[in-house]
Amino acid sequence: MPRATPTPLVRAPRDRPRRPDPGRPPSPATVREIHRRLARALGPLDPPLRRDPIEELILTVLSQNTSDVNRDRAFAAMRARFPTWESLADAGPHELAAAIKPGGLSNIKAPRILAILEEIAARQDGSLDLRWMRDAPSDRVLGYLVSLPGVGPKTAACVLAFSLGRPALPVDTHVHRVARRLGFYDERTDAVRAHQLMELAVPASMRITMHVGLIRLGRLICKPARPLCEDCPLQDLCPTAPSVLGAVASEGARDARTGRRAGP
Repeated sequence: MPRATPTPLVRAPRDRPRRPDPGRPPSPATVREIHRRLARALGPLDPPLRRDPIEELILTVLSQNTSDVNRDRAFAAMRARFPTWESLADAGPHELAAAIKPGGLSNIKAPRILAILEEIAARQDGSLDLRWMRDAPSDRVLGYLVSLPGVGPKTAACVLAFSLGRPALPVDTHVHRVARRLGFYDERTDAVRAHQLMELAVPASMRITMHVGLIRLGRLICKPARPLCEDCPLQDLCPTAPSVLGAVASEGARDARTGRRAGP
C-alpha cells in the first residue's frame, strides 16, 4: 500500500509591527511597538500622582477644556476656600464658581461638581467618602461613577486608573484624536465605544502608560489642525501619516515653483 504524502505544515504568518490596512485596527505587535516607541521618545510614561477617589473625580471635572496648569490652580484655590468635601458640598454655585475661575468654564463646572457631591451624599447617607472603591470590583466602580450626573467614561476611567491603579485607559480629547489617526477606530466612534475599543486593543499592563504616551504625542506632535508627522516616532505605523506628508510635499513643491519659502 503506497504511503500517504504528509500534508506540509503551514505556519501562520508572524505578526510584525506595520501600518494597519484601511478599516482595520493595529495588530497586537503594532500596539506593543507603538507603546515601546512612545516610551522611548516621550518617556518615562509615569502616571499622575495617585489621589483619593473623590479627589480624582473632582479634579478630572476641573480638567475639562483647560490646561493642567489652570486645572491645578483651580483645584488649589477650591481646596483653600473649601478645605473639606462637606464644606464644598454646602457651597453655593456662585461661590464655588468664583473659587475655580482659574480653570475656565467655572459657571458650568461649579453646578456639575455640586450635583455630583449631592448625588453621592444622597446615596451614601450623607457620606462623601469613596474609599470603598479601593476594594470594590472595577465593574461596580465604573457603573457607580458613570451613573453620577455629568460623569462620562473618561472621568470614570481616570478614577479607575489614577486613583485606584486599575488597568483603564482614559480617552480624552488628545487620546481620541491620536488613536483615531492611528487607526484604532474611525471618526464615527463615540466616547463610550472608543473606550471599549482601546481596552480591547491595548493589553492591561500597558493601558495607563499608553494613555500618558498618547496624550504627550497629541500635545507635542499629533496636533489637531496639522499633525507634525515628519517629527513623529510612529510615522511608519500610522495610516494617516502618508496623506499628511503627501500634502506637505505638494505644498513644498508649489512653494519651490513659485519661489516662495515654506514656513514663516
